[in-house]
Amino acid sequence: MFSWLGTDDRRRKDPEVFQTVSDGLKKLYKTKLLPLEEHYKFHEFHSPALEDADFDNKPMVLLVGQYSTGKTTFIRYLLEQDFPGMRIGPEPTTDSFIAVMQGDVEGIVPGNALVVDPKKPFRKLNAFGNAFLNRFVCAQLPNPVLESISVIDTPGILSGEKQRISRGYDFAAVLEWFAERVDRIILLFDAHKLDISDEFSEVIKALKNHEDKMRVVLNKADQIETQQLMRVYGALMWSLGKIVNTPEVIRVYIGSFWSHPLLIPDNRKLFEAEEQDLFRDIQSLPRNAALRKLNDLIKRAPLAKVHAYIISSLKKEMPSMFGKDNKKKELVNNLGDIYARIEREHQISPGDFPNLKKMQDQLQAQDFSKFQPLKSKLLETVEDMLANDIAQLMVLVRQEESQRPTQMVKGGAFEGTLHGPFGHGYGEGAGEGIDDAEWVVARDKPMYDEIFYTLSPVDGKITGANAKKEMVRSKLPNTVLGKIWKLADIDKDGMLDDEEFALANHLIKVKLEGHELPNELPSHLLPPSKRKITE
Repeated sequence: MFSWLGTDDRRRKDPEVFQTVSDGLKKLYKTKLLPLEEHYKFHEFHSPALEDADFDNKPMVLLVGQYSTGKTTFIRYLLEQDFPGMRIGPEPTTDSFIAVMQGDVEGIVPGNALVVDPKKPFRKLNAFGNAFLNRFVCAQLPNPVLESISVIDTPGILSGEKQRISRGYDFAAVLEWFAERVDRIILLFDAHKLDISDEFSEVIKALKNHEDKMRVVLNKADQIETQQLMRVYGALMWSLGKIVNTPEVIRVYIGSFWSHPLLIPDNRKLFEAEEQDLFRDIQSLPRNAALRKLNDLIKRAPLAKVHAYIISSLKKEMPSMFGKDNKKKELVNNLGDIYARIEREHQISPGDFPNLKKMQDQLQAQDFSKFQPLKSKLLETVEDMLANDIAQLMVLVRQEESQRPTQMVKGGAFEGTLHGPFGHGYGEGAGEGIDDAEWVVARDKPMYDEIFYTLSPVDGKITGANAKKEMVRSKLPNTVLGKIWKLADIDKDGMLDDEEFALANHLIKVKLEGHELPNELPSHLLPPSKRKITE
């Protein structure tokens, strides 16, 4: 059990006692941030109130992309089994939001039932109406991958004439709702169809402020040649740069995420490396889930504070008796000036303010007379939370992480390459010769011996200075050569015999071929005469 005691005089006299990070987040939100949000109608303008399920649920991965980019197939690839409600085809087949979650038995829970289940984090989705709920289901099934994460499949984003078909609900707003609550957003693109439709562009813009959660997958990359793939990759980065306004480039993973043979296998090694990187990113989600929820709460607090300043400023400017309608129109039109004044008075970053146009549209339907004046105590409570409680909770996050075993997503496609010869890089680089009876370095040892005997060995060994003269010819940095020396000097006598020198040259070759060096020398690379030394 973890406990943390509040020492600030303004806090409650009783010490804060939290069983878990989740308990701490729930308590902080309900007692310190939620009162500010409710007082200034934050939930009518921005995001619905958070519930216990938002803090307790497993990490979620949201898949977004145009139709036929392989979203549903990607989930099938991860789980290595079909899930209820799954439909795959070249046409727009998935017309619903499908939350794929762990369950004891396979089945589908309709949207109207989901939004009344307090154990699911979807209750606030009822605000989008029946048109959306009729297109929202939860597919439950027993699967080891789903024991650690949940996956949200989304309808294919339409392009061309198909965009004119109304969905009956605000698609971008629904995705924004999910984006606030998920741990990872994966944008899928088809290497054959890179056009970003107006609806897709609108969706990506709706995901603003969640760029840290976004990853991009360039799928079906095995269907084009290497030269064309380079051009497609460049075009994708250029298109994303115009829409995603961040100084950092979003991480793009290239591959073919399905269980069929590669059509063009030229880039197989690239696809394998990219897949492993993406899998590692997804596998880290359970371990970082508490930190992500804490980060989302920290991001939410400044927006709630700014909203309070905006609403209270509008309330202050309103007349008490006559001319309310005209004044309201004037205030809405001059909202940009109010933003600038609040920014100056309270030293707030421009990036913390809500979208001006969207805020103006929302204010049109509001009754300004029902707005509340500035209540300093509520703001001070949030300030105290950010200044003291969050820092203490951060310590609790680290304590909890250290006392729990390593949490990773297991099962499905994540298990396929962990063990055996099909693991990424197995038998390559420093792993070459791992299953051979003969010492792999022996193949090139005659060539290395010729160089060794030109370096004036004494009693069968060359000095470090003489070895250095030969090793620096590789043009590798001293830091790398120093690591190679430590790995090769097995008896740690500061000199190299012929086997150790051959091993050093083999490791140089491994590095020059673009592979990473091991931190410890693998047993199959030990020279035969030195194997007794290390036993």
